[in-house]
Amino acid sequence: MRILSVHNNYQIRGGEDESRESEERLLREMGHEVDVYEEHNDRVATIGAAKMALRTIWSDESYNIVREKLQKSPMDLMHVQNFFPLISPSIYYAAKSAGVPVVQTLRNYRLLCSNGLFFREGQVCEDCLGKFIPYPGVINGCYRENKAASAVVASMLVTHRSLQTWTKMVNKYICLTEFARQKFIAAGFPPEKIAVKPNFIPDPGMGDGSGGYALFVGRLSVEKGLDTLLSAWEKIGGKMPLKIVGDGPLSERVQQITQKLPQVEWLGRQPMPEVHRLMGSARVLIFPSEWYETFGRVAAEAFAKGTPVIAAKIGAIAELVEHGRTGLQFQPGNVEDLVEQVEWVLNHPAEFDRMRLVVRNEYETKYTPQKSYTKLMEIYGLVGKK
Repeated sequence: MRILSVHNNYQIRGGEDESRESEERLLREMGHEVDVYEEHNDRVATIGAAKMALRTIWSDESYNIVREKLQKSPMDLMHVQNFFPLISPSIYYAAKSAGVPVVQTLRNYRLLCSNGLFFREGQVCEDCLGKFIPYPGVINGCYRENKAASAVVASMLVTHRSLQTWTKMVNKYICLTEFARQKFIAAGFPPEKIAVKPNFIPDPGMGDGSGGYALFVGRLSVEKGLDTLLSAWEKIGGKMPLKIVGDGPLSERVQQITQKLPQVEWLGRQPMPEVHRLMGSARVLIFPSEWYETFGRVAAEAFAKGTPVIAAKIGAIAELVEHGRTGLQFQPGNVEDLVEQVEWVLNHPAEFDRMRLVVRNEYETKYTPQKSYTKLMEIYGLVGKK
């Protein structure tokens, strides 16, 4: 097959960027031709505010680039990973004009929520879910805490809801979990158009958990549950070391905690091989997220290394981590409950260690490249040119 992959990269590289690159590599390894159109948010600073607002709603530049690509080199389909904010939904229309079907992976909730997270002021927020005009997001300045910028996002959503872009221009959507799928269905997306296909993890090899520490990997931000994690470790004290990998708005607080608690170590951003090494040596991965994660790639990576996960019981991550089998769950934002789960790990070492083989099997059953490829080909087969 010939596939045009489309992606708007974030300024701070995250799981979405890693997942789409892995998918492109896998397709090429399996013999498919993959062309790429990508933008990077570093460009936003070079574009004026008024022009950026118009471009977010409809980008003539992106439309012309995609149409030219499809005319010069006919494709079987276009797979959109992320179009916001530089690429815009105009690319769907470019594909339509060339007779090329479109698959869109829904890696966040941007089509339903201005900030793409369903998270505001430290808690889950669904105020815009199901509203044709997502005005609460504008009133509260949900996108970048800026009402003007939020109005631009809302305008993009309303414009393309009016044009029926989401229902008429996209042949198939891919959600990463059933939880995320149900949110889009609740917002009015056709159920028959939404398939579920988790992200996959290239096999990093199983670890042994010999390091004895807990590990957090991710963006250092409120929605990722950092406040809950750090508060819990103040109570846990020296009973279990904690290593933190990542960067973000709460970096200063993490640094302060490391000065106060010597058992907490902040490693900053690390290359993936080192992250996987740390995961394999960790006794447990902590996933304290307090928003509706669409997947939980870090948890799947931990499974691949044979490392169980203690996760907040919320959103898609509660779908990945089964309490007592592939890890433990705690109530999101509940410091005492997280402490209790860590204490259980400390008090039941043999029982918890037996989970390592279970979580590795979970990876082999659900999250390998081959499993993902088989499902992706099934989805492509439903929409590809005949």
